[in-house]
Amino acid sequence: MNPTERFYKIQRLLSEHRHVPVSRFLRELEVSPATFKRDIEYLRSRLDTPIVWDREHNGYCLASSAKHELPGLWFNPSEIHALLTMEQLLEGIDPGILGPRLNPLRQRLRELLGSGDHSVEEVRRRIKVLAMARRPLAAEGFELAATALLRRKRLFMRYRSRASAEDTEREVSPQRLVHYRENWYLDAWCHLRGGLRSFSMDCVQDAQLREGEALEIPDAELDEVLGNGYGIFSGRDVQWAKLRFAPTAARWVASETWHPRQRSEFAGNGSYVLEVPYSDDRELLQDILKYGADVEVLEPASLRQRVQEAIFAAMRVYR
Repeated sequence: MNPTERFYKIQRLLSEHRHVPVSRFLRELEVSPATFKRDIEYLRSRLDTPIVWDREHNGYCLASSAKHELPGLWFNPSEIHALLTMEQLLEGIDPGILGPRLNPLRQRLRELLGSGDHSVEEVRRRIKVLAMARRPLAAEGFELAATALLRRKRLFMRYRSRASAEDTEREVSPQRLVHYRENWYLDAWCHLRGGLRSFSMDCVQDAQLREGEALEIPDAELDEVLGNGYGIFSGRDVQWAKLRFAPTAARWVASETWHPRQRSEFAGNGSYVLEVPYSDDRELLQDILKYGADVEVLEPASLRQRVQEAIFAAMRVYR
């Protein structure tokens, strides 16, 4: 239990009970007498908590006339991101049947964000969560996909390819919804192609729920096919990309996780060598190109050739 948690537990015990003996504090907090004594002194001197010793009852209590609340808990990076993201998501929901039920949740989020010394307006003004590259998503299609997923039914949809702008009619067995890089994807068994595919939900048109039972794919197979390689586009045939980043980019890339199975090492000149598995190079290619001259593809030759072709094509545009 960290100090902040102990402070709030001390405050709660004192608020719930008129007198609290030292033995109970030590048992509940699981600390030594010396640590407990330091905590009490900190609460008194730093946080102005009116804790007094009651000799008659042989325990600590709050001064009878005092009303005191500790300053609000602060959050770690993942917690503040989650709270602000949830609040923004709730604000984006149109009024509907969930409105009255979501209001208490909105209020609770505001209380958490604005706890203690920090107003929610100040937190929102000072801390921003910016959603980049988020694509518009039709609520109806997403709702139908989620319904089919949880009811284990098949989903019919017209799917528009972003690469060719062509529509194909698909019947799929949904397996899971994935939120990745600010966008939603549906992992599903495609009955047209006879295999697992990831569908970008913003490309789903005219979705319809079907009564046929969805084909169930084991989690292990989903992970093998869709989680083996780099990015959202994956497959069973895995290759390894070996990338060398210049020292100027190495400090940034070394702190990032590109794939759970990645391998990496620093070279003697300060460059950084990163190896990641991939099955489909579309997303990996884009991430390599954004580093420009700060990255070189060492292996495989096919990926190196793809990057060269993309660079030459870009050069022709700017001639």
